[in-house]
Amino acid sequence: MTTKLAPTIKLNNGKLIPVIGLGTWKSKPGEVTQAVKAAIDAGYRHIDGAHVYQNEKEVGEGIKAKIDEGVIKREDIFITSKLWNTYHKTELVVGALKQTLADLGLEYLDLYLIHWPMAFKENGGLFPTENGKVQFSDADYLDTWKGMEQCLEMGLTKSIGVSNFNSEQLDRLLAAAKIKPVTNQIEVHPYLNQSKLISYCKERNILVTAYSPFASPDRPWAKPTDPSLLEDPVIKAIADKHKKTNAHVILRYLIQRGTVPIPKSVTPSRIQTNFDIFDFELTSEEIKTIDGLDCNGRICPFDEAKESKDWPFNIEF
Repeated sequence: MTTKLAPTIKLNNGKLIPVIGLGTWKSKPGEVTQAVKAAIDAGYRHIDGAHVYQNEKEVGEGIKAKIDEGVIKREDIFITSKLWNTYHKTELVVGALKQTLADLGLEYLDLYLIHWPMAFKENGGLFPTENGKVQFSDADYLDTWKGMEQCLEMGLTKSIGVSNFNSEQLDRLLAAAKIKPVTNQIEVHPYLNQSKLISYCKERNILVTAYSPFASPDRPWAKPTDPSLLEDPVIKAIADKHKKTNAHVILRYLIQRGTVPIPKSVTPSRIQTNFDIFDFELTSEEIKTIDGLDCNGRICPFDEAKESKDWPFNIEF
């Protein structure tokens, strides 16, 4: 039996990205190797990671296991990682990517992103703090981007992009960049549908990758009273009609809006069922109904970095 694979979308540089990926944020090192293996067996060919998740070695072990088994070749799979905020100075970017490649056990990435526009002080650990406050660096993300372009020119990654950038930051980057970002990875789900930023990116041929598509119900700061997308009655009514789950409807909603969701799970059965979204479609009415759930419900505001001049959530989009 051949595994059914997800369709792909063409990036602005001609490379292809699968329309769904496995997210690995908050996946514990011990669990993430199994999650990656389960995802590849289920048909996922897109894995999203980051240096700050501190599990890239284990993600790499999962990929290597499936290459060694002959399930995939390296070129069959799309691997994303992200540059952390403490490596924003131009001269630090290439070294940071080489560290990620060493951790993953790979020769190159398919996509490397600037994780956040804010720069943190160098050499103070991942979250450099003084008196409980994050310490910032004077590095400018335009200089960071020069380092990203070097990574691309050196063949360490096939594509480069950004994450958590707002429209003004993208404007500024596009005006200065030699190489255009292929993607902006942002939080998108029915409670934060990002329609303005998605339209902005579409007009500039920048793909939106949607992180936390289920609004990260396992986020450490969730309160028991927070509304749950996976139990939302409006979505459930639509899901029942299609004989699907809320998770299926949410992922379908994101894909039909032209974004690429990266649901995170470490449960093999859930990883498999999250992939069962290519046998139905939502109507434009259903999409409009889900759009109506938007309540600006951002769950990753990164308030600890609010004092940075580059914190991205000071403007509407």
